[in-house]
Amino acid sequence: MYKNLVLITIFFNTVSLVSATDCTKQPTPGVDWQRCYLDGKDLEGKDINHALLTDASFKRANLTKANLTKARGYHAKFIGTIMIEAKLDESNFQEADFTKADLTKASLKNSDLRRAHFFHANLQGADLSGAKTTGADILTADLSGATWTDGKLVCAKGSIGQCN
Repeated sequence: MYKNLVLITIFFNTVSLVSATDCTKQPTPGVDWQRCYLDGKDLEGKDINHALLTDASFKRANLTKANLTKARGYHAKFIGTIMIEAKLDESNFQEADFTKADLTKASLKNSDLRRAHFFHANLQGADLSGAKTTGADILTADLSGATWTDGKLVCAKGSIGQCN
């Protein structure tokens, strides 16, 4: 009887190992890069919509014009990342760190950005329509020309830390 229990345990362990995150996977829709270090990667124009990015790190990576629609990036790190014209619509980036990230003209429509950090981030011309920003740190972010969360107000030039 105990031999069967051991075999079942080994079988389940094997199954869980097979389904583990593979950080070497190519960028494709739905890719699982949870807890992966992708620092400095050039992902310009890549389609990684529906990606699993929880606790992933993209420090100083290039995500210009990348599609991260409906990505799940809770607590992900985008420190110093270039995300010009990236599409992050309907994504979950709660507690993500966008410190010094360049999100010029990025689309963050209906994204969950609660408690995210935008310390010295560039959000010029970004679209934050419908985004949840409760507790987000935008104190030093440049919001010049950004469309605010209400989808109507466009922040004036020189809007630092708040939409004027």
